[in-house]
Amino acid sequence: MREEPTSAVEPFDPADLHPGRWWHRDGDRVVCDLCPRACAMHPGQRGACFVRVGTEQGVALTTWGRSSGFCVDPIEKKPLNHFLPGTPVLSFGTAGCNLACRFCQNHDVSRARSMDALMDRATPADLVAAARSTHSRSVAFTYNDPVIFAEYALDVAAACRAADLKTVAVTAGYISPGARAEFFAGMDAANVDLKAFTDGFYRSLCAARLDPVLETLKYLVHETSVWVEITTLLIPGENDSEPELQALCRWVRDELGPQVPLHFSGYHPDHRMTNPATPLTTLQRARQIALDAGLWFAYTGNVHDPEGDTTFCPGCGAAVIERDWYELTAWRLDGARCACGQTIPGVFEDRPGTWGRRRMPVVIGGG
Repeated sequence: MREEPTSAVEPFDPADLHPGRWWHRDGDRVVCDLCPRACAMHPGQRGACFVRVGTEQGVALTTWGRSSGFCVDPIEKKPLNHFLPGTPVLSFGTAGCNLACRFCQNHDVSRARSMDALMDRATPADLVAAARSTHSRSVAFTYNDPVIFAEYALDVAAACRAADLKTVAVTAGYISPGARAEFFAGMDAANVDLKAFTDGFYRSLCAARLDPVLETLKYLVHETSVWVEITTLLIPGENDSEPELQALCRWVRDELGPQVPLHFSGYHPDHRMTNPATPLTTLQRARQIALDAGLWFAYTGNVHDPEGDTTFCPGCGAAVIERDWYELTAWRLDGARCACGQTIPGVFEDRPGTWGRRRMPVVIGGG
């Protein structure tokens, strides 16, 4: 799916350019091979994501080592409920995005058109030091999609692996087959935003396509060791019909397996969307549809719903991890096992973390 860049020639500081890994030449243009957009750029022209630029040497990344901010979050906020529960995660992103979601709830970062928004600089070593000093067990690439800053994310991931820190990608999964193996080889866990289950929704509200996301999910679950959870933001009147939710849940069950956790998250009006906020009852109904379809783990998010936050054993039905918002309130696992002997899929340590629901901004480097 070849696309013309959405930006005309834009100024940038050559000192900020980092060589890109995925591109090829097509006449007098360079074509970015990182995501399905395949932006074809003349030298000096930016791609649709705004942070990848054509140069005489190829495609370059303008945001290596530059971030829109850093924060220590509970891992459950990513959301990941089966990956090191209760632990803190150092979270950061950059600017730009390769989707154009009309409902984006991080649009001040993901749709940023000014590099002035990037106030902090951090090398991979800086991020490892910050994670250690805050006792984080992992580092998350989030706030905007890490696919578009893949070179930076992979350099950070390599430093994290050397320091025994886990890595998390919070992503829409909109990545090309030629890049995804290398990108996800650097990740220990991923939460993939499955925006909807119709191509029409993706095309009209995200300027993207559904199939590449489904292919990414199948690749992650069947061909990697990355722990995967899925989030669908439910927007009233757009992607919350019962037939669509049933189709989505059946696809997850049949194509990925019932063990993959599915989170239904509440939408609120933002950016270019004015639909009313998602009622709690819609999220609870979606969760029940998922359970009725045979999924073992279904959760509600962005709302106060202790039952929808709780992990239930698929064997005996007992509540094995209880949560209130992002805080663990009860833990009934021995390692990863319920008292009935059922193993709960995920990445668990002998004891849960005690970070709770805190969010702690972190300053790294300077502008």
